[in-house]
Amino acid sequence: MTPFGNKLRILRNKKNITQKELALAIGISPAYLSSLERGNRGIPSIQIVEAVCAYFNIIWEDADEVRKLALLSHPKITINTSNLNNHKATELTNLLASKINYLNKEQIEKMINIIKNKDSN
Repeated sequence: MTPFGNKLRILRNKKNITQKELALAIGISPAYLSSLERGNRGIPSIQIVEAVCAYFNIIWEDADEVRKLALLSHPKITINTSNLNNHKATELTNLLASKINYLNKEQIEKMINIIKNKDSN
């Protein structure tokens, strides 16, 4: 699941609407909406993000957050370290790719915070 897909599911469940109802309301197929929620699709178009915000009446900072989540929702990332003059960066990216399935929620959150410089411990 992607950050945008998770947010979409939360919004939809709060309003107690089906995927089909939401899909029809924002002009996409139920299958595409399902794929977005499950994280099987890449970053949604800005039109879809804006349609979601309009449908759920999300404005200002909350809408900015939904847009940011959409941009962070590409499920298949490629990291090119060939131009970095640092073998440790390559090691890190390969370790992350091979071990991410074994990290628990707390470990992932801690790594996110370290990368965002929120917590250096």
